Amino acid sequence: MKIAISSSGTALDAPVDPRFGRAAKFILVDTDTGAFSVHDNTQNLNAAQGAGIQSGETVSRLGAEVVITGHCGPKAFRTLQAAGIKVAIGAKGTVAEAVEAFKKGELKAAESADVEGHW
Repeated sequence: MKIAISSSGTALDAPVDPRFGRAAKFILVDTDTGAFSVHDNTQNLNAAQGAGIQSGETVSRLGAEVVITGHCGPKAFRTLQAAGIKVAIGAKGTVAEAVEAFKKGELKAAESADVEGHW
């Protein structure tokens, strides 16, 4: 399974970025092989609007089946949902810890966004 995690850095020991749309990076982890790749999200850090939608399109193009993040706004959530991508919110700690929490069932797929847009 391919999981995209919003990240503040470029390694598995980097902190989870609490923001999905304006995350600094996305780390794509293949849970079957343990391989991961880092994808820059700088173009959305200071976007006036549409950061969540653009970020959703990015992780969809990467082939992610699940997104793990701290928080997700309504437009990003709808974009991900339309692409068939599950969203697990409430992640804390490092990227590796968030992936393990998801694999153990401690992070569940959300039913809706948990913040308003532009927070």
